[in-house]
Parts: sequence; structure tokens; C-alpha cells
Amino acid sequence: MIAENLLNEFIQIAGHPGQMLSRYKKEGKKVIGILPYYAPEELVFAGGMIPMGIWGSNNKTISRAKEYCATFYCTIVQLALEMLLDGTMDWLDGIITPTICDTLRPMSQNFRVAMSGKMPVIFLAHPQNRFGTPGLQFCVDQYTNVKNELEKIADRKITDEDIRAAIHIYNESRVARRTFVRLAAEHADVVTPVRRSGVLKASWFMKKDEYTVKLSRLNAELESLPPCRWEGTKIVTSGIICDNPHLLAILEENHIMIAADDVAHESRAFRTDVMEDDDPIMALAKQFAAIDYDVLLYDPASSQNRRGEFVADLVKKSGAQGLVLFMQQFCDPEEMEYPYLKKALDSAGIPHIKLGIDQQMRDFGQARTALQAFADVLEISK
Repeated sequence: MIAENLLNEFIQIAGHPGQMLSRYKKEGKKVIGILPYYAPEELVFAGGMIPMGIWGSNNKTISRAKEYCATFYCTIVQLALEMLLDGTMDWLDGIITPTICDTLRPMSQNFRVAMSGKMPVIFLAHPQNRFGTPGLQFCVDQYTNVKNELEKIADRKITDEDIRAAIHIYNESRVARRTFVRLAAEHADVVTPVRRSGVLKASWFMKKDEYTVKLSRLNAELESLPPCRWEGTKIVTSGIICDNPHLLAILEENHIMIAADDVAHESRAFRTDVMEDDDPIMALAKQFAAIDYDVLLYDPASSQNRRGEFVADLVKKSGAQGLVLFMQQFCDPEEMEYPYLKKALDSAGIPHIKLGIDQQMRDFGQARTALQAFADVLEISK
């Protein structure tokens, strides 16, 4: 079955990003590591280089990174630094470090110190108040600085036409990923939670046009299949990242499918397109300003709990019976937002469960018990 083969290819890429890094370097490409969140990957692509996401690892243990940061920092950034220190990322030609949260802000300097003399570290400070002329101009200035630093690494100029072409390719990729998310919900018998995660995770490690061609083939195969009649339960997932196959396999064991997601590593990353009829760097700044319903971004209407209502509405529109919140340990923004999110979900009559996770998890006993009980509750309420 072609769909099965394509799904397995994506899972292989998602599980072994080092192989992709090795391949691109052997092809003579320069590769730039991209830390979370919302770095303008289009600028890297426009410079003829490969953006490669760095979102920690489920397979490593924190050791050397402890020399540079507090133990209560989230494991995503600690493990990102660990891989840069232990040689896993030695083939990178540079990294971009956004500062969108209270952990990434100081860690950006730790990355700079730790990588001094090893590779360039490009600092990116997004505007918190990103609306209106001052916020947009600040973002343009920051993106222009990123572009200038990338030009030094690429040893070439990055033109407006280069950026426009990259924006077009990335928009096509966003459309393809949104289509896949819809099709995954319609074909949950084929696209299990582990496979769904693998397809979306692979996008962080592949050249975007190459990824989109492969994903479009998979989408076409899924479109040709009859939609399945799902007899199990349906959920929406939320959080920063939930890509651990051992954890996602528990959903499969309990006949739980993912109808939609509000995950930063997944749908939040491709929810908003870039306008293609503008000055290209301003267009990228306007895209950042247009991103909405994200716990990490300033919301001038936050007193109205707009994000909570958005998530509750997402659950209803997807046909899911409940929500699973995968909350990163020591993630202050998520922990502070949770009471408002819980209130919105409770008001909408939507059952939910909150699971504390990190990328050092090796024992999934408690998560298995909690998800089994939640599946039973959802099954009763159907």
C-alpha cells in the first residue's frame, strides 16, 4: 500500500533526523538549526540553506547542559543544548535562537557562550507587542538582522526575490500540512497518533519543497481511501510538543484518535500563512503579528480568555469528545494559563485531562493509567 510506505518513510525521517543532516551536508548544503518558536525559516531557505528544527530529544539524557542552565528549565531547551554540546549537531553551520519565552530568553545567551568558536549563534528577539507600526518595524529590524547574519554564513546576498520564492514554497507546505491534519482525522484507521506525529515532525528536518512533494503524494493516497467509521473515542491534543511515540502509543492502545491539535510543534506552526503581495520581510513580520491564540504570545484581549474559547471551539468543531493537555514540566506560561483554559473547557462542558510530561520520561505507567481512565469517561459520555 503506497500510503503505508509513505507513512513509514516519514516516521523513519522523524525518528532519525541525524540521517537527514548527514545527507544534506554530503550534498554540499549548509544547515541552520532552528530553535522554537516562530523563527523565519523562509530566510534560511532563501539563502539556499536548510532549516532544521531543534526541539530537544526523546532519546538523550541531560548531562553537559547542566553546566549552563538551571535544572528547572524545560527539557526541550536543555536537550537542545545537550545535543549541541555532545557533538550531535556538529555539522550545523549555525543556529537561530528566538527568545519568545522566559526560558529561551536567558538560554539564548547560554547557547551563545556554549557555542562560542564552534558555530555562529543568531539572536532573535520577537516583539511582544507585535501590533501596529512600532511592533511591525521592530520585527522587520530583527528579521533583517537575521538575514544579514545568514548572508555571512551563506556567503551570498539574500534578495527580495529569493525571500518571495521561499514564502511561496512555505505557504504551499502549510496548506499541505493543514490538508494532512484534516485527512488524518478522516482516516484514523490508517493514520494512527504515532504516524500522525511522525508525518508532522518530519517537516522540521526536511527541505520544505521536498517535504511538500512527499506529503502531497500521501494526501492524494489518503483522499482516495474511503473515510473510516471510527468506533473509538476522539480527542484534541494541546501543548508545546507531544511527539514521544511511547506516549502516543498509549492512545492507540485505548482506541483514541486525534481529531485535531493545538500543539506548538504541530498545527500552531502552520496555522498562519504569509501574504505574498507585500515587501517580503514586512510580510513575514505581518505573519508573526497575525498569529493568534498562542499561550506564548501577548494577547491584548487576554482578559476575555480568547484562547480558552478558541481551544474549546476547536474541540467542538472537530467532533472530539475531550481534550488532552500535554503540559511541559516547568513551563511557566502553560502553567499560568491553565486555570483560564480549564474554566473555558468546563464552561463548554468539555472533559479534559492534564498530563505533566518532559523529554526525559522513561516510565509511562501513570500516563497509561490516566489515559485509560479518561478513555473510559469519554466512552461513557458518547
